[in-house]
Amino acid sequence: MFTGIITDVGEVVARNGGVFIVRSHYDPATIALGASIAHDGCCLTVTSIKPENGGCSYTLDVSNETLSKTTLGSWRPGRAVNLERALKAGDELGGHIVSGHVDGVVRITDIQPDGESRRFNFEVPGDLARFIAPKGSVALDGTSLTVNEVAGNRFGVNLIPHTLTYTAWGRKTAGDLVNLEIDLFARYVARLMEHRS
Repeated sequence: MFTGIITDVGEVVARNGGVFIVRSHYDPATIALGASIAHDGCCLTVTSIKPENGGCSYTLDVSNETLSKTTLGSWRPGRAVNLERALKAGDELGGHIVSGHVDGVVRITDIQPDGESRRFNFEVPGDLARFIAPKGSVALDGTSLTVNEVAGNRFGVNLIPHTLTYTAWGRKTAGDLVNLEIDLFARYVARLMEHRS
């Protein structure tokens, strides 16, 4: 489980099919083989670790299912990736409960300045749009964000300067694809409502 609070921005340094090597600032002594780390919101397993100056690089084995259902299929060396370590008992829950299981991919339709912040607007596949509500939570590329407004299959969020600086969001442009995980509670509420109707 995760919280959607990004703790590092990693970089994809190599890829061979479904095998990725990612460089991060994490202390290699704190990462066990088999550890779960969220990469742009997708929970992946560390299969090998190599210490490096100021951090480490590690290997990930990614299934064809994950490559086809997330943005990972398009990842190339040089890509910046939002990273979050798995939640430990007693950790602060600063965002919202995030499972690391991506529900789908959304497209950034436009980005507008909003004071010091930036307003990002997204187009979501129709089957997921019903789970997104104003003032509800979503995880976008692993980042816990609050939905500002919803109109049909489009919704918007606001990103503050801190988020733009300390995550990969400051590098995003209109047209980019982003991993979406809908709020766990929204999923269960929608399921309950289906059974009542």
